[in-house]
Amino acid sequence: MDGIINSLGTLIYATLIYSPPLLFAAMGSCFSENSGVVNIGIEGMMTIGAFAGAAVGYLTGNAWLGFLCAGLAGAAFGLLHAVATVSLNADQTIAGTAVNFLAPGVALLISKALFDSSDTPALLDAKLPMVFNGVFEGSTVWSRFFKNVFNTYSTSYLVFIVVLVVWFVFYKTKFGLRLRAVGEHPKACDTLGINVQRMRYTAVIISGFLSGLGGACVTMAITNQFRPISIVGQGFIAIAAVIFGKFRPQGAMMACLLFGFCTGLRVVLGSNNFISAQLISMIPYVVTVVVLILFVGRSRVPSANGKPYVKSR
Repeated sequence: MDGIINSLGTLIYATLIYSPPLLFAAMGSCFSENSGVVNIGIEGMMTIGAFAGAAVGYLTGNAWLGFLCAGLAGAAFGLLHAVATVSLNADQTIAGTAVNFLAPGVALLISKALFDSSDTPALLDAKLPMVFNGVFEGSTVWSRFFKNVFNTYSTSYLVFIVVLVVWFVFYKTKFGLRLRAVGEHPKACDTLGINVQRMRYTAVIISGFLSGLGGACVTMAITNQFRPISIVGQGFIAIAAVIFGKFRPQGAMMACLLFGFCTGLRVVLGSNNFISAQLISMIPYVVTVVVLILFVGRSRVPSANGKPYVKSR
């Protein structure tokens, strides 16, 4: 019985650790996709955010400053994507793919210049803090269980606040109504005096900012430094979560928790020597592919998603 409780606590802990990067990125994707701009560049924005957070955190010793700079770095590439797709009417998929190539290259270039290495130095005192650290101490099985469940990084709590805020913005504010309308009928919005380009710029930049925060969750909480392989496929999993969640923040949250659970399951099963480590590592990606096969056809994409818009004269 004690072993089951310990395994359950470890599984919950791993889920709460691995879900925030996906959730931040998925919330960002929700903004961009609902405005009518496909943002395949989520992966690259997470990567530059992961590097910026780790680098600034190490150089300043301030974890929260590093976390903020991670978001700003992602927002900068969001702005680049917005210029290409909104102002220049570039193909949105190709522009996003270009961001996925450019952002990791910039991260490696700056890392080489600053640290003479592709990896940033390890964060010693600049990791994001853990909530309830030292509260649930004890040798009993339930003490260990509650420590696993509640004593997790602050981003695990912050991200659910962000999800609530995003949901409120989408469905309870004028900005959210206009954002969703721009993603459905941009020409009608234009005739009503809504600046379609400004709304899309705002959405894509917010998308980059939140994706950068998601990247920082990896290097400033899950690990303690940036490496070229820090963000491997997580941006694409976040996009899959948004599709699975039907482009709604609450749906994307449930999907991210599912994918986080699968990653946590990989961690728990990793201690089992009877199962191949390679097979265990495949779990999150196999689940992603299965989910896309089953649900991509049922998701209703915003009508103007991926379509260039030229302002009426």
